[in-house]
Amino acid sequence: MTPTRTYSAHQSRVTMVLFILEMEWMLSTGQDKLFTWHCSETGERLGNYRTTACASCLQFDVETRHVFVGDHSGQVTILKLEQDNCSLITTFKGHTAGVTSLCWDPVQRLLFSGSSDHSIIIWDIGGRKGMALELQGHRDKIQSIAYAHHSRQLISCSADGGIVVWNMDVERQETPEWLDSDSCQKCDQPFFWNFKQMWDSKKIGLRQHHCRKCGKAVCGKCSSKSSTIPLMGFEFEVRVCDSCYDSITDEQHNRDTEEGHIALPSHSRPGGHSSTLEISCHFSFRRMGPRALQSLSHGGTPC
Repeated sequence: MTPTRTYSAHQSRVTMVLFILEMEWMLSTGQDKLFTWHCSETGERLGNYRTTACASCLQFDVETRHVFVGDHSGQVTILKLEQDNCSLITTFKGHTAGVTSLCWDPVQRLLFSGSSDHSIIIWDIGGRKGMALELQGHRDKIQSIAYAHHSRQLISCSADGGIVVWNMDVERQETPEWLDSDSCQKCDQPFFWNFKQMWDSKKIGLRQHHCRKCGKAVCGKCSSKSSTIPLMGFEFEVRVCDSCYDSITDEQHNRDTEEGHIALPSHSRPGGHSSTLEISCHFSFRRMGPRALQSLSHGGTPC
């Protein structure tokens, strides 16, 4: 192998490169907080953009010339590239830790971002409604994601040793925004910072939690149960309020009745309710929820 050209692109470790044949561009990101693009024919640097944190990954849409740059702050920056300049379009802020991987579906115009916060977010750019769906199917940071266009499946791998295949044909729901309140929105008991209500009611304040299904601020007594919510992307059990838990149980029962589903024994899920988890094959091939997720586990064991 004979080197043909060297690009002086970054002053620190390069984290990702992309070659765009249609434009004859070489795109790159680095730990020096720079996104750069070069002409692949001449090697000339065409431009750069400084990100808020160390840039970690990128994707590019040929049709619109938009580039998506993920960084260690958890932010995704969207830029519009021209031959020798770029303009900032917007930024997506949804992750609580660094973005580790990006994947772009140019047909459905969906951007997938994986993060060290163990989650994947689907940004519906083509829908123009600002919809973002969250997928929680790993117990450690996301290492890489890929998209199979022909089967509409998202594939993710994680430091937990698991590879997960998500069915993108499943209709999903957005996770609710967490509501703010000084007292439980179910029983009206004060939270521990609500000194006035604690004094007036002569009661000790309670710790605040949030129901992952409705987003209400609730106390531990009113959210004593947990459940998977596959349609919201929660493939592991998360805290829900008691009323939402009952509705999830009823919905699952109706779905199992309609589909003729045979549930696992009651010990599969804490609380005595059957799990949506089906297991087959020696390497733990799993399908969770209504055909929403498949997982090939390589050593990761549920807590």
